[in-house]
Amino acid sequence: MIYRHAIGATIYAFDDLRDLMAKATPLRSGDRLAGIAADSAEVMIAARMALADVPLKQFLLEAVVPYEEDEVTRLIIDGHDAAAFGIVSSLTVGGFRDWLLSDAATTEILGNLAGGITPEMAAAVSKLMRNQDLILVAKKCEVTTRFRNTIGLRGRMSTRLQPNHPFDDARGISASVLDGILLGSGDACIGINPASDDPEVIGGLVRLLDDIIATLQIPTQACVLTHVTTTLGLIGQGMPVDLVFQSIAGTQAANRSFGIDLALLREAHQAGLSLRRGTVGDNVMYFETGQGSALSANAHHGVDQQTCEARAYAVARAFDPLLVNSVVGFIGPEYLYDGKEIIRAGLEDHFCGKLLGLPLGVDVCYTNHAEADQDDMDNLLTLLAAAGVTFIMGVPGADDVMLNYQSTSFHDALYVRDLFGLKRAPEYDDWLFRSGLAGADFRLAGGTGLLPDFASRLLA
Repeated sequence: MIYRHAIGATIYAFDDLRDLMAKATPLRSGDRLAGIAADSAEVMIAARMALADVPLKQFLLEAVVPYEEDEVTRLIIDGHDAAAFGIVSSLTVGGFRDWLLSDAATTEILGNLAGGITPEMAAAVSKLMRNQDLILVAKKCEVTTRFRNTIGLRGRMSTRLQPNHPFDDARGISASVLDGILLGSGDACIGINPASDDPEVIGGLVRLLDDIIATLQIPTQACVLTHVTTTLGLIGQGMPVDLVFQSIAGTQAANRSFGIDLALLREAHQAGLSLRRGTVGDNVMYFETGQGSALSANAHHGVDQQTCEARAYAVARAFDPLLVNSVVGFIGPEYLYDGKEIIRAGLEDHFCGKLLGLPLGVDVCYTNHAEADQDDMDNLLTLLAAAGVTFIMGVPGADDVMLNYQSTSFHDALYVRDLFGLKRAPEYDDWLFRSGLAGADFRLAGGTGLLPDFASRLLA
């Protein structure tokens, strides 16, 4: 179907919904690299005006990636909740934006609506929204998940304690874990990106984190972010696996480049559930995404990178994850060139994920060859905290010495918690108080509580 909009005497035509969505997207380097971006501001505005008039129902009739060729498209269409969609089914994309910003779109209603919104609908409406619109609507969305603690409650923000080490050294990792715990980090999870892909090394890291959590009786969960097939092997060996991790993307071909498909994720989900290691819930999956992954794999089908990213959230949604995060600036300036593009992408990802019913966190980050700096990350972190982000990263000094990129530190989490009056997961805050690490008001007390004897043994 061809979409048209006139500006003055000029009529702009867009070949199909995929082309229209790409041309309506705020400019970013990845779409320019793919050759699908609008070539002028006027074309972009014409595309947005045309997109605003598209009925939401059209997204159920016209797939941006063919149904017959792509299992993610089939997942989106076959799993669509028509009853939930009913409340907005008569709206256009522009009407949907207005409704989302209205008082009619309450937290409860948005929660009930999530299954009726497709990723393409979410991506489309985000293209018509200002940054403040993305923040305001995301703030109204509340998504709660549970494993050993409760994540996503209003007025709280969690952190993943990320103690990566370039040699997977147990003492170095342990020192970073203890540093993070003393600064109140780690309620989302303690999650290591391993430098090695050797199952024996990864198994050792799984046991290390399990020992720390069990010895200190921390109400949190561990994750070693290795490939899902490695985790399945570890589960088969009886290893104490808490969360099952996998990077995912928004097309079947992009997921194939990661060595996965939906059937493998289903197997991994069932394996994680079978261990029954959660104490307050059974959300066992952890997914990471990022704009540009489908393009970097030459698997985007001409779809803009933000819409591809939103489609990855449909994959995540199918497995009731505990955590999902967009590693927003990690892939590099070929996809998000500078601080402005990273900030916009982070707000888009958070909005789309929350609207689709996911516990969306963001790794507020950039690579050292991007036109960005820590001031840009401070800005994005503050905006996301205002928008109710589920969790962020806690990296020692904000400088990941294994992955070689810049993220957010334990102190950055303290900053936004102080600024917005945010608490951690309730079970984790209670543990900090019982351990002498936080006062009755849950602010860090500067004490060391249970840690010294354990630290001396662990780091000996």
